[in-house]
Amino acid sequence: MKRKNGSPWLGGDRLASIGASFISIIIGLLFGFLFLIVLSLINSGGEGFISVITNAWKYGFKQILMGGFYLPPISIGQEIAATAPLILTGLSVGFAFKTGLFNIGAAGQYTLGAFGALFCAIVLGLPWWACLLGATLFGALWGAIPGIFKAYLNIHEVITSIMFNWIGLYAVNTIMYGGGTGVMYDSTKTKVWDLRSLFPASVIPNMGLAAYFKNRSTTIAIFLAIVIAIVIYIVIDKTTFGYELKACGFNKSAARYAGISEKKNIVLSMVIAGALAGFGAGLFYLSGIAEWRPLDSTALPAIGFNGIAVALLASSNPIGTIFSALFISHITTGGSLMNSQYFPPEIADIISGIIIYLCAFSLLFKQMLMKKRGSQKLAVDLVDVTVKEPQQIDSFLPEEEVDGKEIDD
Repeated sequence: MKRKNGSPWLGGDRLASIGASFISIIIGLLFGFLFLIVLSLINSGGEGFISVITNAWKYGFKQILMGGFYLPPISIGQEIAATAPLILTGLSVGFAFKTGLFNIGAAGQYTLGAFGALFCAIVLGLPWWACLLGATLFGALWGAIPGIFKAYLNIHEVITSIMFNWIGLYAVNTIMYGGGTGVMYDSTKTKVWDLRSLFPASVIPNMGLAAYFKNRSTTIAIFLAIVIAIVIYIVIDKTTFGYELKACGFNKSAARYAGISEKKNIVLSMVIAGALAGFGAGLFYLSGIAEWRPLDSTALPAIGFNGIAVALLASSNPIGTIFSALFISHITTGGSLMNSQYFPPEIADIISGIIIYLCAFSLLFKQMLMKKRGSQKLAVDLVDVTVKEPQQIDSFLPEEEVDGKEIDD
C-alpha cells in the first residue's frame, strides 16, 4: 500500500517512530535490570556475583518482563483493566501534542472525570453508559478552561493546567468528603461508596471477561478504549476538522492566513483532550478497579501523568497509544509481582519509573534515526543517479556550485 506521494505506508516517519520506541524500551529495560543488580548486590551479604545476578533476574526482572503472564489469568485481567484508562490519558496528551498543545492537566481532567462518573452513579443512580458520558462532560469542561486562557488571554496552557490540576483535586475531595457526611462518602471505609454492591447498574458490564480472567474488574472497558483510539485516529488523520487542528499546531499564523480560526481550534483541542481524560477516569472507576479516597488529598492520580509517557512512547499516534499503554501497564503489573523479600514493593515503582522516564526519550531517538536515514537515502540517491544518468547529479548540488565558477576552479 502506497500513499499518493509514493512513500510506503509503513515507512519514513512511522518506521522511525516504531524503531525509536523499541530502542527506548530496550534501554529502559536494561537500566531497570542494572538497577536491580545494584540493589541485589547491596543486599547480597557477601554472595558471589553470579548469585547477585541470579537473584536480580529470578526475584525481580523476570516478573517485570512477564508482567501479567507471571501469574495468569488473574494478573492478565488486572493488566487489561489497567490498560484501558491509560489508553485514554495517553490519547488525551497525544491529541493535544498533535495540535501543538501540552496538556499536562490530564491528571486534573481525570480527577473531574472521576467525580462526574461517581456523581452520576451514586447521586443520580444513572446506568453505566450515562455515567461515562457524565465523566466525559466533566473532563471536557475542565479541559476547556486552560484552552480558553490560552486562546483569548495568551496564558500558556502548562501554567493554567498545573494550577487547575490542584484546584480540581481539592474541590473534588472537599465535595465528596463533605465534612465526613457527604452523600458520596462512606465514612466506615473512608472512601466513596462501593458501586458494585450498591449501584450495580452503574458498573461497566464484563461480558464474561471477569469469569475468564478470574478478576471482576476486567470489563469491556478495554474494547471501548480501543474504539475511541480508532475514532481519534480517523478524526486526526482523515478529516478536515483534524487537519485544521493540526494546522493550528504546526503554525498558527499560517492557519489564520488560510482562514482557520486558531482560537476556536485551541479551545476545541483542549476540550477534546479533557474529554478523553475524563472518559478514562470513567472507565477506571466504573469498572470497580478501586474507589476514590477523598482523604488522600496530597497526590494527583498518577495515571494522568503516565499518559505523558504513553503519548511520547507512541509518538502521539492514536493506534500506537494502544500498544504503548499496554506496555506501560505490563511492566507496572510485573513490577507489583516482584518478590518483596528481596525487593521492597516501592522498588517496583522505581523500576517502572526508570523505564517510563527513558521511554520519554523516544522522540530523541526518532530524530537520530530520521537523520541517519536521511543521510543514507541521500547517499543512495547520489549513487543511483551517478550510475544511470551522471548529469542528474547536478540537481543534488547547491545551485552556486553548478552554475558558478567554483566548479571550474
